[in-house]
Amino acid sequence: MDKQLQILQLNLEAAVRRADAEGIEFWFARDLQAPPGYARWENFQTAIQRAMESCEASGHEASDHFRGVTKMVGLGSGSKREIDDFMLTRYACYLIAQNGDPRKPEIAFAQSYFAVQTRKQELIEDRDRLRESEKTLSQNIFERGVDDAGFGRIRSKGDHALFGGHTAQAMKDKYGIVKSRLLADFLPALTIAAKNLATEMTNHNVEQANLREEPTITHEHVKNNESVRNMLGQRGIKPESLAAEEDLQKLERRVKSEEKKLAKRTRTLPPQGDKDQ
Repeated sequence: MDKQLQILQLNLEAAVRRADAEGIEFWFARDLQAPPGYARWENFQTAIQRAMESCEASGHEASDHFRGVTKMVGLGSGSKREIDDFMLTRYACYLIAQNGDPRKPEIAFAQSYFAVQTRKQELIEDRDRLRESEKTLSQNIFERGVDDAGFGRIRSKGDHALFGGHTAQAMKDKYGIVKSRLLADFLPALTIAAKNLATEMTNHNVEQANLREEPTITHEHVKNNESVRNMLGQRGIKPESLAAEEDLQKLERRVKSEEKKLAKRTRTLPPQGDKDQ
């Protein structure tokens, strides 16, 4: 663990509090704002609100894990004033971390720290970003005279270029994937990142150069996938030679199952009338 993450771990461990005689652990949101990189309290409140909605959607009472409180803080003049804060259980902290960007080391570490387990949430996030990039490309080129069938052909030819002449179906056959499943659900993180980069390059150039019609956009997408493939090739990497990853649908189900276990293991906040320490 590098020095930055060691400091983050110490900060998280130093911030834990204990409530009532049973010693229920919790964190104050204000103590957790800075370590994940939230400069403004208002932005952190937005993440907390999303986490509370996620908590309710998972079938758990938000009030069991999130508790709005007010605290007195000292000012430079020696006077004091009230500020808003939240008491957060471990499960609440985990849900807040899940709303952060897992590419940031401190966010990825916080996700692992509060879950007390290693997760592959980052791979799921990468796949979802690829979906969003492809959705944006589909919308962009539809406005430029390309229908859904044309988008499918463009994406297919891009895959053909990225995988060195192998079609998406050939890659499915190589990995043993049934025809009805998406290839992206089994690709390793590096290949997903490569596809996403090529797609974002196409999005950018389609908009910047106002490219139109299927042949022109196909040429652009193929060239971008070839460029990404060449970049990988300079480091001795061939996308078609990389091993498949675990089925992301199964992974998502396991992550959800683990989150349920985490919520079940987490002791909820004491009743509202109890005194907080």
